[in-house]
Amino acid sequence: MIVDVSLAMKNHPRGHRLASIEPTSVSLLGFLSVFRDAGGAWTGGYLVTNTWGRPLEFRMSSAVQPNKVQQILYGETLHAYLCGEVIGKTLIEKTATPAQWLFVDNPRSLEVRLHVGMPVGLWYNIVDADQPWPGLVVQSRLYAHPSYPDDVPAMREQIEKLGPFDFGEPFARIREAMTEARKLGVARAA
Repeated sequence: MIVDVSLAMKNHPRGHRLASIEPTSVSLLGFLSVFRDAGGAWTGGYLVTNTWGRPLEFRMSSAVQPNKVQQILYGETLHAYLCGEVIGKTLIEKTATPAQWLFVDNPRSLEVRLHVGMPVGLWYNIVDADQPWPGLVVQSRLYAHPSYPDDVPAMREQIEKLGPFDFGEPFARIREAMTEARKLGVARAA
């Protein structure tokens, strides 16, 4: 179930911009954060911003808790299926404001690229240097889906046009907004 928490804000709540330039041909950016909560359920939030980082639309999913049968049948593919298709794809499809570029913060959410017609970048900090990279390297901490090598040069070009941008900050806002929405009972209302 998708909860609509659409919004239109003039300024970032902390009073600063994320990008240092006027909006460019990059247009609108989407940020998808899908994570597992303390109870083991998966939940996600999707924020569409302009290139300044100003929010244009926000949506969040209700918690998705796979049962034991689903865990057995889907096996190791379950988490990528939940993050990329059940939650990620659904949030993006239900959003009225289309983004031209999508960024995710969970390696399993990179699978959303199989279901959308836009480049998807994974903003990810590899803790263990011995771990394999989660995708094709675009730049430090940013990866593209291995099945879409053409996304790498396209993303590099757009990032160059975008200029300095804190890709991690919108994900923190998504999680904070989801916490506040739950406190207000938004997730139960839908």
